[in-house]
This record gives sequence, structure tokens and C-alpha cells, in this order.
Amino acid sequence: MTKIVVAVKYVPDATADRTFSADNTVDRVGVDGLLSELDEYAVEQALQIIEAGEGEVTVLTVGPEQAADAVRKALQMGAHAGVHVQDDAIHGSDAFATSLVLAKAIEKLDYDLVVFGMASTDAGMGVVPTLVAERLGLPAVTFASEITVEGDTVTIRRDGDVATQDIEASGKLVLSVTDQTGEARYPSFKGIMAAKKKDVQQWTLADLDVDAGSVGLDAAWTKVESFEPRPPRTAGEIVTDEGDGGAKLVEFLASKKFV
Repeated sequence: MTKIVVAVKYVPDATADRTFSADNTVDRVGVDGLLSELDEYAVEQALQIIEAGEGEVTVLTVGPEQAADAVRKALQMGAHAGVHVQDDAIHGSDAFATSLVLAKAIEKLDYDLVVFGMASTDAGMGVVPTLVAERLGLPAVTFASEITVEGDTVTIRRDGDVATQDIEASGKLVLSVTDQTGEARYPSFKGIMAAKKKDVQQWTLADLDVDAGSVGLDAAWTKVESFEPRPPRTAGEIVTDEGDGGAKLVEFLASKKFV
């Protein structure tokens, strides 16, 4: 039986008015959030793997209280159990500290495969899967656009700008998938009701034996130094065609260095 851990992230809704808090960290409380869209592909691929054989999918997230919504969405899709690591000391953690917390949590779980989305839709760094693999001492098979699993061997196709690679790895490993792997399923009514009865464990840093001083904003290697709101859109320029509209258009495009 294959046991898969899928790491997911609770992110601000891209359609909402996203902003930063006073400490220059992403505001995850004062804005609507949801399961990162790119992580939905990871949940989908994990479910397809076990549906082709047998197994269990456990969803893991690190985040504030509201991050429980990301776990709940994955459970509604079909995941079997969830783990939510929540601790005030984690606030402001960068990718390196996040990878530490995730790795420690994964070590407490029984797993054969760890699956990530290709990146989060808020930070978009795409480095956490590889960082976690390094901490776990596992191979990292990343940016998969197609996945084949036979026994304990995973083969992926990675599509680049100039070439396509076929990559194979066996045994325990960390896998990340792109949005080219296929659309994620929508939770059914049955899935929504069933999710209410599924087990979700709540862990803190103490449960993971992680020192609070190694995470959080003070320990971050990368920080946002400053931010400012995006300037409002200005009114467009209307060109009245009096026989010279074409010339005026070319002049405008040339002034903006478009031509």
C-alpha cells in the first residue's frame, strides 16, 4: 500500500486585495485565503496514484489557524487525513525555515512518496520541494508534467523551454508537479460530507522538536525590505482621427518604445 504525503499551502486569494502587514510579511489574516491552486494539482496526482492501486494520502500544511481551510479542501477532494502545523513562532518564516518545519513533520509520518506543487501562488519561489528533499536525504524529482508510477519507481516527463527530459527514481523520494499534469477534480457533495469525519492532527513546533529560534521572521534569510501599493490605473489617451490617426498612433507607440 502506497502512503503519500502531499504538502499544501494556504495562500491569499489572487482575486482579493492582497497586501503586506506592518512587519512586511504577507497578510494572511486580513484577506480571504484558499488552497494554493498549484497545490491542487499535487493533491490530484497523489489521488490518481493511489486510485491506480491502493494507498492513503495525508495532506500536510504549515500556517495560521485559517490554513485549516487548505487541508479541508484537500480532504474534500479525497485525501484521507490531514496534519496542520500551527505555532505563533512560525510567523514570518522564509522558505528555508518552512522547509525545516515540513521536513520534521514528514519525518513523523509514515510515507513512501512526498508530493508538492511546483510553487506557491503567493511567493512563487519553487525551491521548497528541493530544500525538503535535502533535509530528508531523498532524491528530488521536480517539475513533472507527466507521471508514471510502477511499484516503487517513479518516472516523470519534465518539459523545458528547449528540451524534454525523462527522469526516473526509485524508493522514497520528493516529487513536485506542474499545472500541466491535468485538471484537479472538484469536491463532490459526498466528498464534502465525508471530509467532516476525517482525522486532522494539530501539531506545534514542540511536537516536532523544532527550536522556535530557528524559524520566524528574526531567523529568516530572506525578507521583504519595503513595499508600496500598486499605483492606480490612469485614464487612457484618446486619439481623434482627423486623417492623421495612423501617424498619431505610430508616434504614440514610438514614444513608449513599442516600435
